Amino acid sequence: MSNGTVIVGACQAGFQIAASLREKGYGERILLIGEESYAPYQRPPLSKAYMTGDPSIEKLLLRAPGFYEMNKIEFVSGERITEVDLRGGRVVSAGGTAFSFDHLALATGCAARKLPLPGGDLPGVMTLRDIPDALEMRERLHAAENVVVIGGGFIGLESAAVAAKLGKKAVVLEAMDRLLARVVAPPMSDFYAAAHARRGVTVVLNARIERIEGDANGVRGVRMQDGSLLPADLVVVGIGGVARTELAQQVGIECSNGILVDDRARTSIAEVVAAGDVATHRDLYGRATRLESVQNAIDQAKTAAASILGLEEHYTAVPWFWSDQADLKLQITGLSTGYDNFVVRGVPDSESFSLLYYAGDRLIAVDSVGKPADHLAARRILAAGVAVPKDVAADLAVPLKSLLG
Repeated sequence: MSNGTVIVGACQAGFQIAASLREKGYGERILLIGEESYAPYQRPPLSKAYMTGDPSIEKLLLRAPGFYEMNKIEFVSGERITEVDLRGGRVVSAGGTAFSFDHLALATGCAARKLPLPGGDLPGVMTLRDIPDALEMRERLHAAENVVVIGGGFIGLESAAVAAKLGKKAVVLEAMDRLLARVVAPPMSDFYAAAHARRGVTVVLNARIERIEGDANGVRGVRMQDGSLLPADLVVVGIGGVARTELAQQVGIECSNGILVDDRARTSIAEVVAAGDVATHRDLYGRATRLESVQNAIDQAKTAAASILGLEEHYTAVPWFWSDQADLKLQITGLSTGYDNFVVRGVPDSESFSLLYYAGDRLIAVDSVGKPADHLAARRILAAGVAVPKDVAADLAVPLKSLLG
């Protein structure tokens, strides 16, 4: 009797592996195992619309509950897998329940990085990763007057935008000299600093924090190294994620800032696949890359499912992302890592422009704010490897889609 496939992690990638296996004709048993009590759901809205809109969890679900029964996918909730036994072909949960498999997929995702400062564990100091986090943060946010956000990345800026929209006094503390420094060029950093300031958010760069102050009743403020105290009823920590590689490391699978996978989503133990936020792969330019995005989770999971079926499919997708901050939508395609020059297309102060990144004369990524046509064209241009001369890139009279022929 076949034991089928066990998928550890009921996130976007885990769900997609299960769904793709069925779509591709896999007829064996599928077990999708998740730690949370919720069926697989969308995470991006947690830091955006969910904070101010309809709190219905059902609207976050990737599929209606009947989907799993209809597709004969056994969804197991509330089970944290703590042991992998490859020789015995089974995984074991913290409660001692064993699940047997012939094929294993790891979609264990990331954990939010904790704040390594005194007071980082006080009530009201929060990270945002899952529905329980979002439920608590939503409640605290609506009751708060002063919100301090530590980290000027996507989660931090999205959270600050929500706080400001709700009429809270929102302060962003960023340790580096500009916002989003790891992912965008200075013109985009400068734009977002100004745009958030216009919307009521105070941005502090080169911020040096001493500790978080408060007591068992909650946080009261953030003490800076210069002695000043920023009042805070809620502190949101958005300083990145840590790949959950514990299970992979337990069985000797190679890891480096994530579980290392090839372009077929196979780990160093070829019969084990991995996908999503936890997986580090080689991008189109051969660079080791770990992406935390919906697109990557879906596309890489489809490749993982193909590998389980023995199909020769390779992950070659051009990555794309988005971030909703207040009424601004940033859309990114490609990876700007390694750029050495860029072209600004449009006027940033108009809140509608694009930034094109080059390595030499080769276009490698495009960021767009309020320019969906540029974004869609850029995705096709990068996928096709079309050359975009820099003088053309800066010319608003030339639609980017016209370069596709």
